[in-house]
Amino acid sequence: MSFLRAWLVAVVVAGVSIATSLPLVLLPQPAAAAQATDTIVVEGNRRVEAETVRSYFKAGPNGQFDQVALDDGLKALIETGLFQDVKVNRAGGHVVVSVVENSVIGRIAFEGNKKIKDEQLSAEIQSKPRGTFSRAMVQSDTLRIAEIYRRSGRYDVRVTPEIIEQPSNRVDLVFTVEEGVKTGVKSIDFIGNSAFSAARLRDVIKTHESNLLSFLSSGDIYDPDRVEADRDLIRRFYLKNGFADAQVVAAITEYDPNKKGFLVSFKIEEGQQYRVGTVDFRSSIANFDASSLRSFSRVNVGSLYNVESVEKSTEEMQIEASRRGYAFAVVRPSGDRNFESHTVSVVFNVDEGPRTYIERINLRGNTRTRDYVIRREFDLSEGDAYNRALVDRAERRLKNLDYFKSVKITTEPGSSSDRVILIVDMEEKSTGDFSISGGYSTTDGALAEVSVSERNLFGKGLFGKASVTYGQYARGLSLSFVEPYLLDYRIALGFDTYWRQQLSNSYTSYGVTTLGFSPRLGFALREDLSLQLRYSLYQQSITLASAYNNCNNNAANTSLAFNPTPAYIQSVLGGVDPTNSTSSGYYGYGCYADGESSLPVRKELSNGPTWTSALGYTLTYNTLDNTKNPTDGLLVDFKQDFAGVGGDVTYLKTALDTKYYTPLVSEIISVIHLQGGVLSKIGNNDLRMLDHFQMGPNLVRGFASNGIGPRDITYASYGATGDALGGTKYWGASMELQMPFWFLPKEVGLKGAVYADAGSLWGYQGPTSWAATGEVNTKACPTCGLQYDDSSVVRSSVGVGLIWASPFGPLRFDYAVPLTKGKYDVVQQFRFGGGTSF
Repeated sequence: MSFLRAWLVAVVVAGVSIATSLPLVLLPQPAAAAQATDTIVVEGNRRVEAETVRSYFKAGPNGQFDQVALDDGLKALIETGLFQDVKVNRAGGHVVVSVVENSVIGRIAFEGNKKIKDEQLSAEIQSKPRGTFSRAMVQSDTLRIAEIYRRSGRYDVRVTPEIIEQPSNRVDLVFTVEEGVKTGVKSIDFIGNSAFSAARLRDVIKTHESNLLSFLSSGDIYDPDRVEADRDLIRRFYLKNGFADAQVVAAITEYDPNKKGFLVSFKIEEGQQYRVGTVDFRSSIANFDASSLRSFSRVNVGSLYNVESVEKSTEEMQIEASRRGYAFAVVRPSGDRNFESHTVSVVFNVDEGPRTYIERINLRGNTRTRDYVIRREFDLSEGDAYNRALVDRAERRLKNLDYFKSVKITTEPGSSSDRVILIVDMEEKSTGDFSISGGYSTTDGALAEVSVSERNLFGKGLFGKASVTYGQYARGLSLSFVEPYLLDYRIALGFDTYWRQQLSNSYTSYGVTTLGFSPRLGFALREDLSLQLRYSLYQQSITLASAYNNCNNNAANTSLAFNPTPAYIQSVLGGVDPTNSTSSGYYGYGCYADGESSLPVRKELSNGPTWTSALGYTLTYNTLDNTKNPTDGLLVDFKQDFAGVGGDVTYLKTALDTKYYTPLVSEIISVIHLQGGVLSKIGNNDLRMLDHFQMGPNLVRGFASNGIGPRDITYASYGATGDALGGTKYWGASMELQMPFWFLPKEVGLKGAVYADAGSLWGYQGPTSWAATGEVNTKACPTCGLQYDDSSVVRSSVGVGLIWASPFGPLRFDYAVPLTKGKYDVVQQFRFGGGTSF
């Protein structure tokens, strides 16, 4: 065996020697081996799987990676943001991908921010805790934070990111913010305007100039998007007032370092002002009479050309054509200008539109509001003919719900050429309100209210509100609920439950407590016409201080001692001058020295609580351009209530209230206010004093609350002012001119007013004695009975007012001087009222 082992060793050594001395001979390899598949080796990865990295590289048909594939993979890996560095090399027949992973963000902090909270900034940036750190993303976040501050008017903001290295490949990210001062709009100018003053145009736009009260609003903050929107507002304003060719050519903004604010200038080309020359209707649809749509036109010959009126007319005509069975009818307005006569001939053309159907209605963004709440605002559904006018109306209705920050309806192609998909994009907003409000008026004194309301209860479109009121002379509780779509019909069902207490004050000697419940139904007959039906059930009771009810004129009431009346003092005990302090009699004798309520009040008290059950309705016509601050339009309310559907009282009460606003010259607004009412007795039941109309400054300014109309004068000769009794008939007329103070910035919200009022209240039909059977204590009251003044004299006044749309709520100050009045009317020349929410 040792011999064999030695031989083998010798052979091996000899073979090696021969091999090293001979040239290398390469044997041919199989073709498949020459095209071996490339493999990818991943180096440096910690959190990202190697297979994930390999997936970004796509091999060719031969299984190898050419240079193009390697470059594409490199770019794709860098774009993921997962890696700080990526290198691709070939080594030993392999593709080696070396990566340096980005760090993981541990925490994100903000320092120096006072005006914007951390939560808001965190929501806006892309970098997130436990996310991948990316320098490019941090740079983008830095710019985003600066943009947020610029949107809030701080253009001097400086944002510095700081990266703090931590163990285990982690970093902390800190954004240091130098907020700077607020950058506002220092001036707003208009170039090319001649028809309207700069002050009038400033009232149209949303951007305001900075002033002393700017800290209470954000309208003076420079916002380029808002300035761009203001261009459209100005143009729409001109188009509404007859300037059909008006253009806002440019909105020029520049930063003035000396004023430390922006200067904004709008360049306007007004063109000519046009009036409507003729209005015509044409139809290309067989058997369709276009002139039948004339009643739906809001465009009148001779009036100023108003684009809004043309648009509303077009919409109503197109909807009416659809109702008549012409689902694809399209109304297109056209206008032919006459430059010499400055008129526009308006033609409404009714044509057959494309036969397009709605395939689907897709809703996006309604995270809280139920789908059916949105869909019921559409007058069309899937499968119906596409009607742009109805779509625009649905968009406007959704915006008016006030559930969303924004609503936009767009279309996308459907499954075929005659199908479209409606896309409704929405952004929800908060619909709940918690309000603490306070106010003061010369009538009700100090007043505070706490209320909680929700406009979109449970996301079902329901409205609910609860409020508590506590004041110097008024207190109350109320609960309200409204279902705007009863049984999926456009009928609003509402319920109100309330408790109110009006305490005695300097205008009334008695207090009234009311507990009631009122359901109601509301119908929108047209966009400018609505009807409300209601039922009211409430209980009323009188409260009266003992000093005002301690004179016994009622023989049946034996609990009170004998107290002579002023008439008895005058005729039996020997009348004296009550103004003479040395004499005895009125002031030192009897129960009348401390005052006494009127007979109807005391009789109401003796009758106890009274139930009223009434049916009523209100018909409202409203064309106001703005419900909060109207400048143009008509508002008419006609009300009737019939009491006697059960309960203790019967009557028919009718009231009409009309307000007409129209702009005059130089931003002066004329307001004409007409009102009137009648209370009619039904059957044999007497009318209560509490059911009568009570009037004061709500009819003619310059008079106290309940200061006008029939009044108890039983003790007037002794210096006593009796209670206001109210009347069954009234009328009132007022003419007011409202104008801004041109020397003050519009944002201050101050307006002046001058006015003249006239009106009257008369026709008391309440109780005048305790009973028809003679229940009067004739010994104590030989001439007892209600004596009252009920003259229908016209009351009139002139006055001035100051109206302030203040940040603390609407305030109004009035000073009026009566020109004519009744003998026993109560004058109050100064009046103030207002309140706020905070």
